[in-house]
This record gives sequence, structure tokens and C-alpha cells, in this order.
Amino acid sequence: MPTGKVRFFDEDKGFGFLSSDEGNDVYVPRSALPDGVGSLERGSRVEFDIVAGKRGDQALHVRIMDPAPSVSRGLSMRDRKPAEEMVVVVEDLITLLDQASTSLRRGHYPDRPHGTAMAKALRAVADQFEAGK
Repeated sequence: MPTGKVRFFDEDKGFGFLSSDEGNDVYVPRSALPDGVGSLERGSRVEFDIVAGKRGDQALHVRIMDPAPSVSRGLSMRDRKPAEEMVVVVEDLITLLDQASTSLRRGHYPDRPHGTAMAKALRAVADQFEAGK
């Protein structure tokens, strides 16, 4: 049974797309979701059957394996880095995002190492900012 991740799912429209582990995009209608599930969360790991539809592969019988990773890591105020340390992290993130912007303007997504570094930096900043809630 193929596996993959949820690229997106529009609850209002009732459909979305999965990215299979083989790299293919797979259309997923609401009717393929488990009973009682009305939507899929981006990044969730799923298992599904595939059928060839009029416009390409379509998922059937979707099973949620792992929920999407949460941005919040549950840091407390005492786990928060001092503001002086966060300045460096935010400045590095700005540099990474600027490089990504340049790449996207040229019609290309950042390569995997750059994308991974950017995602880690975004999560770290989000964790620190969320700790103040």
C-alpha cells in the first residue's frame, strides 16, 4: 500500500493532494477519508490505495499514520533564549529566506539542504516566540 504526506487539503472544497513517497502527486477527495474525518492536516503521513482517474492518480481508503508535526514544542518561559541570542537566529533566518526568495524568483525551489536548514530555523524561531504565550 503506498504511503506519503498530505500536501494540502481544502476542507471547503472537499479535496486535496498527497505527495507519495515515490514523488507522485495524488488527488484525494473527501470521500476517501476515514469515517468521521472531514479534513487532512498538511504534513500528516498517510497510507492509501490508488486508482487511475480521468485526470491522474486518485487516492482511495486513506488511513492517517502520523499526524502532522506540531510547530509548538511546548517550551516554557524559562526555556526561552535571551533576546540577544535570538537576534542572531532571526538574522540567519532572514538570510536563508532571502536566498529562498531569490531562488523562487528564478523559478526554482531551494535545494533540499537549504530547505531543511530553513525549516529548522523557522521551527526554532516559532518555538521561541510561542514560549512567550
